[in-house]
Amino acid sequence: MTKKKTAIPTAAIILAAGKGTRMKSDLPKVLHPVAGTPMVGHVITHALAIGCAPITLVIAPGMDDVASVAQEIAGEVDVAIQREPLGTAHAVLAAKDALVNFDGNLLILYGDTPLITPATMHAMQEALIGDAQCAVAVLGFLPDDAGDYGRLVLDDDGKLARIVEAKDATEEEREIPICNSGVMAIRGNVAWKLLGKIGNDNAKGEYYLTDIVALARESGMHAVVVEGEADEVLGVNSRQELAVAEAIFQYRARQAHMANGVTLIDPDSVYFAMDTTVGQDTVIEPNVFFGPGVAIGERVRIKAFSHIEGSVIGANTVVGPFARLRPGTNLGEDVKIGNFVELKKAEVADGAKISHLSYIGDASVGTEANIGAGTITCNYDGYHKYRTEIGREVFVGSNTALVAPVVIGDGAMIAAGSVITDDIAADALALARPRQEQKEDWAKSFRERQKK
Repeated sequence: MTKKKTAIPTAAIILAAGKGTRMKSDLPKVLHPVAGTPMVGHVITHALAIGCAPITLVIAPGMDDVASVAQEIAGEVDVAIQREPLGTAHAVLAAKDALVNFDGNLLILYGDTPLITPATMHAMQEALIGDAQCAVAVLGFLPDDAGDYGRLVLDDDGKLARIVEAKDATEEEREIPICNSGVMAIRGNVAWKLLGKIGNDNAKGEYYLTDIVALARESGMHAVVVEGEADEVLGVNSRQELAVAEAIFQYRARQAHMANGVTLIDPDSVYFAMDTTVGQDTVIEPNVFFGPGVAIGERVRIKAFSHIEGSVIGANTVVGPFARLRPGTNLGEDVKIGNFVELKKAEVADGAKISHLSYIGDASVGTEANIGAGTITCNYDGYHKYRTEIGREVFVGSNTALVAPVVIGDGAMIAAGSVITDDIAADALALARPRQEQKEDWAKSFRERQKK
């Protein structure tokens, strides 16, 4: 989505202090990945897409790994610590010092809701910008089963009167279909004043962000509801919900890629990462998996059962079936990567072919080169990695081992079955194998001996 600018700046406060006990994991809940990216990374990326700045991440003590991941994704992210888990309003107030010099609106988001879209975030921004008397915009949704969700009670003018928790709702209020997601936008010039008035006079002794609606109305302003899709506000608290979030993301991604001119022969068997880009008229066959960092050009064909991550694939290239492209692979245009070929940190130039049963790692392959079946680059000695450089229009015979570091000059040919340990000059023929020896009738006599 193209970044949208608004007249009033918006800071995003992302609440990510939850321990995620139900995940039963040593990994903080918000770092569990959906489509190859930690959940909190989805939220940060979408907030950046609509121009939110600064971004403040609220975490609990000891969650430095969450802060590190967030900063890797976004560059600069302010970090605030919620010392005690005393409720959502308390968590938002933990970000106050980080935003002391910020003059703009606040968007309150959650690190465990990775499916919220930039469009919905932008709608929250616009709800405040378009109404000077609106202090708070609350994201509501219509679940199939309202169950234990808080209900959004509207007044006669259609404004938000209050948020009532399901356990406190009357029978009539429980019939209200629209529910509270927890996501809010708060007008900057009243935000900290209203947040500071929220008390903890309740059974849990916590400071609830939902109380801000009543406080806004008491101040003479009002609150509104912005409606989003139910799947956008799915909060992930268990492995089961993580799987649901993954399925929703994949459905969205498949539909978006097909709408943009990509053919998926069996959509349900193709898995995309959050950042996968695919060019028009590309065809992706069944059972293909994309990890993070994949960019595919136009008119590419990815054949079945291929696994691709951290790779760039040029136009008109064919990959697979059963190919594995590991991080650092860069394929030019009109390249052929065939079955059971594995590439790692490999630069493969236009028109090159690696068609069968080969491993090419820490290497460059020149234009129109042909790599025969069973070729491997021996790039690791148990301690260090070394590069292999294969020039333009090189022909490498089948079952060749290229012991790096080694350079194969342009136009050179290597005989099948060779073990290459030294550089090869341009246009030379290299043979590095024992001379064939033949012993007449040896096989016949061997069989006769074995029968005795």
